[in-house]
Amino acid sequence: MKKLTISIFMMLLAFYVNAQDYHVNTLQGLESGQSQNQDTKLTAIVNKATRLFGSKDDLTSVIMVVPAGDTVDVIGSDSTYFHILYQESEGYIFKRHATIVNITPDVAPAVQQQANVQEEQPAQQQQISRFSYLENKYGTSMAARIISGKIWKGMTTDMVQDSWGGPKKINRVINGNDVKEDWFYNNSWLHFENDTLTEWGPAK
Repeated sequence: MKKLTISIFMMLLAFYVNAQDYHVNTLQGLESGQSQNQDTKLTAIVNKATRLFGSKDDLTSVIMVVPAGDTVDVIGSDSTYFHILYQESEGYIFKRHATIVNITPDVAPAVQQQANVQEEQPAQQQQISRFSYLENKYGTSMAARIISGKIWKGMTTDMVQDSWGGPKKINRVINGNDVKEDWFYNNSWLHFENDTLTEWGPAK
């Protein structure tokens, strides 16, 4: 019985090392400009709401904000940015805001299985998981307000993202160290000054 346990452990360890090696090699290939294998789909999970830039050389070229927890397709990489595809938009996000995940049957079946299980979770269980995420991030009181879709003066852009999701459009004005942003949703307009919500109203 002991030998069987050791054998299983060694097999799992070998699988983990192979998967890690594949992941590192694929990412290094992206950074060196090599193309991906057509059978490989390299994806990343956004761990913090992040802005999608049209150009990595122009930080005012924001296309949209990608919410935390969303998955993006990675098509390139350098030391600072991931070159990604998200909702038919192509652009750049900061690497520190996302984690690479390979979901291919040969390389990471355990990850694929876990993803399938998550998709099958009842809506109530997903809501509980989302509340736990928000509670860990903001505390119980704030999480309760955010999960109910409320907004209030003093919220950060991250809080608004977690409450309402990403806006359809962002207008930004930078004047020295001051950054002003107008976020446009279907029926509402929100105004931020230095990452803080100061006012809102009907969409103009």
